[in-house]
Amino acid sequence: MVTVYTTPKCMGCMLTKKWLTDRSIPFESVDLTDPANINDYQAIRALGHTSAPVVAVGQGYEVVWSGFRPDLLEEHCTPEVAA
Repeated sequence: MVTVYTTPKCMGCMLTKKWLTDRSIPFESVDLTDPANINDYQAIRALGHTSAPVVAVGQGYEVVWSGFRPDLLEEHCTPEVAA
């Protein structure tokens, strides 16, 4: 499972989602500015991330990073992981 935590007008968020979409890797996008996602926002902050995007990979979020990181996307975001 791949989850991308985003904010509106975030260029890194757009690039991350485009990278995943271009490779047909399914992902969930969560808008951290939506009040309905306050628990997600607090969890991301508790992990020490202060800027979007934040990408979480795996059921238990085995791998988490912030920013548009093609190197980490290539390494950790495969169709098998996303399934």
